[in-house]
Amino acid sequence: MNAIAMNVSTTRTRLRSYRMEAKYEFLRLLRTPMFAVPTLLFPSLFYVLFGVVLAGSRGGVAAAQYLLATYGVFGVMGASLFGFGVSVAIERESGYLELKRALPMPPGAYLLAKMAMAMLFSGIISTMLALLAASLAHVSLAPSQWAMLLLVSVAGALPFCAIGLYIGSLVGGNGAPAVVNIVYMPMAFLSGLWMPLHVLPSVFAQVAPVWPAWHLGQLALKVVGRDAGGPVVLHVGVLAAVTVVFFTLARRRLSR
Repeated sequence: MNAIAMNVSTTRTRLRSYRMEAKYEFLRLLRTPMFAVPTLLFPSLFYVLFGVVLAGSRGGVAAAQYLLATYGVFGVMGASLFGFGVSVAIERESGYLELKRALPMPPGAYLLAKMAMAMLFSGIISTMLALLAASLAHVSLAPSQWAMLLLVSVAGALPFCAIGLYIGSLVGGNGAPAVVNIVYMPMAFLSGLWMPLHVLPSVFAQVAPVWPAWHLGQLALKVVGRDAGGPVVLHVGVLAAVTVVFFTLARRRLSR
């Protein structure tokens, strides 16, 4: 009985460590204006401009639905790439990552906390966009569709967390924001997150499946019935593969 009680106590302590690490990582970045303000506000501002103001005269509810899905993915990418890529690069360069390794923390608590942070920010962004879409753009979806969009946003953070972690393991703190932007902005455009790919030259649509953002965008668009018709299993498989590959590469880099 004593052994069982000790195991239960150890498990509770470990879970509390994970929870507290995630909580304070989220609060730390929430209180960092350079990260929190653009991460939370830019997707909403872009949606109001393009999904509400301009879409009202050009595409109506159809355009508002499309941009609700794609700007959600755009927000997820920003929270994950910057939350991992920049913060890990700065912490690695400053020696803070070495300090974290020396502390008596449960295995993986550092990375799990950052993943939880990115997923929380992604959930907040998705909720803000849903409120704007329903109130200003008059987008009407079934409760299951709203819930599925939130799920896609939260779970969809994982592959971009992996990419961000790999970037953070490669470059220094000063160069990380530039490298993240070089990855972030072109990928968002080439994946059809800012505008449908059919309005661009056909070559853009042909190469779009190369980008993980396109696959996540297709999952979000499938929820609102605006996707290109590809199978869900393909998109999920590509995103899972990207997650595993980049986390593996980053782990090898950080373990040196």
